[in-house]
Amino acid sequence: MDTKKKTNKKLLWQMPFLLLLIIGTVLVVRHQHDAPYQHDTGFIFGTVYNITYQSDADLNGGIVSELKKVDSSLSPFNKSSIITAINNNKDVKVNDKFAYVFNLAEHVSKETDGAFDITVAPLVNEWGFGFKKGTEPNKHLIDSLRSIIGYRKVSLVNGKVKKKDNRIMLDCSGIAKGYGSDVVARFLRKKGIKNFMIEIGGEIVTSGIDEKRTPWKIGVTEPTDDSLNTNNQLQTVLNITDMAMATSGNYRNFYYKNGKKFAHTIDPKTGYPVQHNILSSTVIAKNCATADAYATAFMVLGLDKSKEVLKKHPELMVYFIYSDHHSKNSIWFSPSLKDKIQR
Repeated sequence: MDTKKKTNKKLLWQMPFLLLLIIGTVLVVRHQHDAPYQHDTGFIFGTVYNITYQSDADLNGGIVSELKKVDSSLSPFNKSSIITAINNNKDVKVNDKFAYVFNLAEHVSKETDGAFDITVAPLVNEWGFGFKKGTEPNKHLIDSLRSIIGYRKVSLVNGKVKKKDNRIMLDCSGIAKGYGSDVVARFLRKKGIKNFMIEIGGEIVTSGIDEKRTPWKIGVTEPTDDSLNTNNQLQTVLNITDMAMATSGNYRNFYYKNGKKFAHTIDPKTGYPVQHNILSSTVIAKNCATADAYATAFMVLGLDKSKEVLKKHPELMVYFIYSDHHSKNSIWFSPSLKDKIQR
């Protein structure tokens, strides 16, 4: 009897604390539900960013600060960036951001047999897609540049990039926007933000739910010759909540010269713009830098070789739009992506 009284007395003492805990939880949930969604947009890495996040505070200042850190590490357009100093053969020690992207790029290069290669900058520039305008190079020049291209010809030693040839230049455009999205996502999570969507030049990270209290849904644009980005017709819509997505496609990134069409993506092995059948390569991964790099690599590899790489990487999900044997647009996607396709 005494034991029962003690137990009841203990429970009575605990009740106020349990009640406060329940009330506190309800208030937190209600606050999360009522907090407004902020919409920030701007220009970085030569492209536009759009960021939506649920927060009482406007965090655009912090977001811009984080993006500038990435820009000062990886942008060849930034004359004072680390990558510019490396391309100019200056003795410079890299920071953590540059080191992370460099090491990830090297890993993806190995996994794709060099289809992704950040040393491709000299070729990109000569074809007119880099940070200086060029003219159509002749075969002799291409062969000359191919001799210095190769991810195995650069390494990171004691915080410094070592080149086997001083003419080697680095171009992280195939991974930097994705990494920038990851950096902003990390910043928002540190601020306690649960619901957000980050998009930088088409490279996306999502978390939680959107303003309609539903999972984030992202459209994949139907590929057409649209260098002015005026076509927004969607091929499909994907549910990618709590994931990262990157899309690479030459159907928008190209130019015509002397009646010839030149694609944006350069094959590091041939030295020429890619001519493979993939029109749009969408990759979904746990982080956007990885998705970005593989999306670029698959554009170079083409459909069959990309499928071979994917056999070794079941953690990646892809949605390919390609030109079939009848020159008609066809679809191939990872079986694991089926449940995420909304239409």
